[in-house]
Amino acid sequence: MVEKRTTTTGVTSVTIAVGGRCTGMDRETELALVQRLRAGESAAFDAIYVAMNVRLLTFLVRLSRRRDVAEDLAEETWLRLVSHAARLRPDTYLVPWLFTVARNLHVSHCRSRLLEDGIAGSLIGLWPAGSAHPSPFEETAGNELERRLEAAIAALPERLREAVLLVAIEGIQAKEAAAICGITPEAMRQRVSRGRSALAEALDAPGAPGPTALGEATS
Repeated sequence: MVEKRTTTTGVTSVTIAVGGRCTGMDRETELALVQRLRAGESAAFDAIYVAMNVRLLTFLVRLSRRRDVAEDLAEETWLRLVSHAARLRPDTYLVPWLFTVARNLHVSHCRSRLLEDGIAGSLIGLWPAGSAHPSPFEETAGNELERRLEAAIAALPERLREAVLLVAIEGIQAKEAAAICGITPEAMRQRVSRGRSALAEALDAPGAPGPTALGEATS
């Protein structure tokens, strides 16, 4: 059983390689961490939790637009890691693995919500197009451009929003983001491109962040 942890908002000093691109931990160290997770070492779980919890929670808050939902999904993601640790492949890339689990849990949550609303029938597989209510990030954004950007991200159709969050915000390569979402790399690049175009249009060009701010869809 995983103890529920207090979430911090700062940037951690430990990070994990994303698909071979080092962001603070080289691949050899990551593989050693996977081996320790497979062996059931609690210290290995603590290390990856410290490295990734803020990123996962931020992704899920922006994706779901509800902090309570995001916190529940993040906690379930960590429970999945604990329960599957012994079955991880020795060559597992931990960041894509965690984001895949988190994203799939969110998909399941959306489907359950549709079923509960009694409208799932022909709508399973469709995605909500966003909400008029402010997201948690909109409410706390530090300046006008940040507020506009968060509002524009929140208003994106969900499929475009998850693509932008994974590739442009989290810096995950399009090929890996495609695997997370179960689509082709080309489809992912198209979604990112459409999402970035929609953001630029929503932000009304002059104040809109360009490719540097929103990231490039790389293969």
